[in-house]
Amino acid sequence: MMRFGRSFGTGLISRRKASASFVGSVDDKGIRIVGYGKPNQNSHQPLNGDSVFEIGSVTKVFTAILLAEMVERGEVSLNDPISKYLPKSVKTPTRAGKDITLLDLASHTSGLPRLPGNFAPKDPQNPYADYSVEQMYAFISGYTLTRDIGARYEYSNLGFGLLGHILALSARTDYETLVRTRISRPLKMDSSGIKLTPEMCARLATGHNAVRLPIANWDLPTLAGAGALRSTVNDLLKFVASNLGLKKSRLLAAMEFAHKSQHDTGVPDLEIGLGWHILKRFDTEVVWHNGGTGGYHSFIGFDQKRRRGVVVLSNSTNDIDDIGRHLLEPRFPLAKFEAPKERKAIKLEAKIFDAYVGQYQLAPTFVITISREGDRFFAEAIGQGKFELFAESQTDFFLTVVDAQITFVKDDKGQVTHLVLHQNKVDQPAKKIK
Repeated sequence: MMRFGRSFGTGLISRRKASASFVGSVDDKGIRIVGYGKPNQNSHQPLNGDSVFEIGSVTKVFTAILLAEMVERGEVSLNDPISKYLPKSVKTPTRAGKDITLLDLASHTSGLPRLPGNFAPKDPQNPYADYSVEQMYAFISGYTLTRDIGARYEYSNLGFGLLGHILALSARTDYETLVRTRISRPLKMDSSGIKLTPEMCARLATGHNAVRLPIANWDLPTLAGAGALRSTVNDLLKFVASNLGLKKSRLLAAMEFAHKSQHDTGVPDLEIGLGWHILKRFDTEVVWHNGGTGGYHSFIGFDQKRRRGVVVLSNSTNDIDDIGRHLLEPRFPLAKFEAPKERKAIKLEAKIFDAYVGQYQLAPTFVITISREGDRFFAEAIGQGKFELFAESQTDFFLTVVDAQITFVKDDKGQVTHLVLHQNKVDQPAKKIK
């Protein structure tokens, strides 16, 4: 069995400055779990394997297994065009005479963008909550593909959200019910789902942003298949054990099919299966996926040859992927982690910010839009939602959803010429273009 002692485990995960983190491993000798912290500030109970976390994009592998299982049942085909399942009123994009298929969605090669262009959340703290099916249909109907279908990998939350939506339509149910009946219930994953029951709420680990401030949970009603699930370490260890064949399940054939490589990603040593990423390095093959929402980070992965897997859940946006990889193969290095600087917001007159409002070009296809709504200031990067900015000075601002800051730069005449985005120890200037 893969072992990591309590002193090693707790030190490893607590250094990420999360309020609570949990690590679990499974192999043919059994399960081992290590936790750190409390589910929330008001809890008198320690974290345990049944504490509930948002798992974000780990949801995508559930969607992919649903697809593989429905293919196995003969309910759908990987080569079915998406137009087969959507209403006739939806005009699905095509290119070079080719339609987007279910396989294209499941392997991130559909040509659809990461997020739809009409994604404009009213509440940046819960950005997917108000995005409707009608908006998704409208975007798809009006979108023009910029590259050939199946030609290149590009990670797409829209694509996987659409895939989950299509599978639910095909099964004539909703996405959560489909996951529950086809995966959660057969695997006895009783604490996994989208809707938080009162009993699950009592076990919920409160989410925190990069600077450890509590943050609201996310809701993804339309793009549920991309990242809506909540789960626990104990449940996800059952899921990983089933993928490894350590736990007997009628889903094994579908799971193993989802593990098979479908396309390269353009990243060295990294391929994509159905939903799952496949990392081939150090003479190992790690099948994995991670996830992140406004207040959580997750990682699940396994080494099929060595028949061992890990689950890492954290109630902070700080990255924990390296922990999961390292526990599967020690030659994957641990990242050097520095806690984000504690920042204090000051109050500015709203009119001061008017000089900063506009569009700033970071790259040919990457523009940051700065806006003001009353006395609140926002930054919105293309395809990434709109998030509030907080002032540290009259020119320096910070975000709380990620560890990133923005400095506005003026010329000798006092005119704003550009901004500088400070993130991941890199300073990136963006010229004001509008």
